[in-house]
Amino acid sequence: MTTLSPSSWGAGRSNSSDIPNTHETPFTSSLSKRTVSQKSYEWQEDEQEGGKDNAQVEGFEAVEEDLTTTEMRSNTTQIFSRTIKLSGSLQATDHYGRKDELARQIVKKGKALRLDRERACVGVDQASVLGSNTTPRRHASVSKLIDAGNIIANGAAPGPLAETTLRKAIKKNYDEGGNARRFMVAPYVAEQTAEFAGNASRTREITGKSAKEIVHVVDVYTTALGTLTIETNREMKTDFGLLWNPADWKDVVLKGRGWFRETLAKTGDNTKIMLAGEYGLQHANYKASVLVTGIAEG
Repeated sequence: MTTLSPSSWGAGRSNSSDIPNTHETPFTSSLSKRTVSQKSYEWQEDEQEGGKDNAQVEGFEAVEEDLTTTEMRSNTTQIFSRTIKLSGSLQATDHYGRKDELARQIVKKGKALRLDRERACVGVDQASVLGSNTTPRRHASVSKLIDAGNIIANGAAPGPLAETTLRKAIKKNYDEGGNARRFMVAPYVAEQTAEFAGNASRTREITGKSAKEIVHVVDVYTTALGTLTIETNREMKTDFGLLWNPADWKDVVLKGRGWFRETLAKTGDNTKIMLAGEYGLQHANYKASVLVTGIAEG
């Protein structure tokens, strides 16, 4: 088994553009790693108490205060895999623009595998599934790792993202003590932010000798409660918007099961290679992020 970094799926390849970059996988590429030794893993969630009126008289007697315990959260790992089968004839054939067809296929499937991983985090609404011999394990997606009180509907019926909805999400995050500074959406939703009513009075200064640019996008959104970046993700579930901070999430990997490449046993005139990895997801505090639902095309 060959353990791989994301940039080493295919040795000897010549086209580095086939490697997923942070723009294509903005969620998983932003996370720090946690290694676990069990398929089902846990972590502790704690909440910080808010401030209160606190003034004591001289010689005061200490009064016991109620203490809160941490809450245990859990998730499971999910196995991701892509397989390549290449005939001996195809591998021996000269191909225009590439030296090695097998290396090209490894890079392509490796990229697809990373996109599969991104989709499992933000592109679906799936609960954790422990799995069996016939049912694959699935880790809970982002949407299932957020407190129900932090899920905000975009109006009574699905429709274009309303600016009031976004501001409500920002306020909810602030009230809960969160520090979310990024709002992740599908590409068409990012276009909708350009239609917010207040945009007519918002401008971007363009400088430089040959500065010529037509701007019809909101990539930075500022309110009294903070400034956030609006980021697009092709794999994002199209009716969701995620207000988040990468510091609150972890990319979980089962020990020894990070992305790897395995050449499978020969059963004929072909080469078979399996790419795989086993990953999970962790949210440090379910109230640290806000999920907006019910977004749709106009």
